[in-house]
Amino acid sequence: MAERVRVDGLRELEQAMMELSRATSRNVARKALMKGAEPILESAQAAAPVGPTGNLKASYGIGTKLTRRQQKLHKKESPVEVFVGPNDPAAVQTEFGNAHQAAQPHLRPAWDSRQKQTLEIIKTELGTEIDKAAKRAARKTARLARRASGG
Repeated sequence: MAERVRVDGLRELEQAMMELSRATSRNVARKALMKGAEPILESAQAAAPVGPTGNLKASYGIGTKLTRRQQKLHKKESPVEVFVGPNDPAAVQTEFGNAHQAAQPHLRPAWDSRQKQTLEIIKTELGTEIDKAAKRAARKTARLARRASGG
């Protein structure tokens, strides 16, 4: 089940992103989201139980892709989405438990404890990445103008 989070104070960043090209704004958002996901990743890895193989901690990652099965179950809600979690089928059983194993939650508590920090990082990184992208676009426009004028 997807959890909705409300963040205030992003209106100016949204306006600035609308001035960028679609591809650039998606890249900016992706970079900010990936950077913001790092505290959740670190916290979840630290809290993940070490099983007999130790695969769970090592399988954690941040990315934009899901497995085919996950893609079928996932309802895309935004043009840019970033996912944090383990790439281990047994992780669901560990997180939620089953008839033979008690739940050992580690990803949900990581989100709960790092949610505000993550959202602040995303806001800061969005601002930084938008500034960088705007400066690159201005340099490109100036370069094209010089070429067009023959200089």
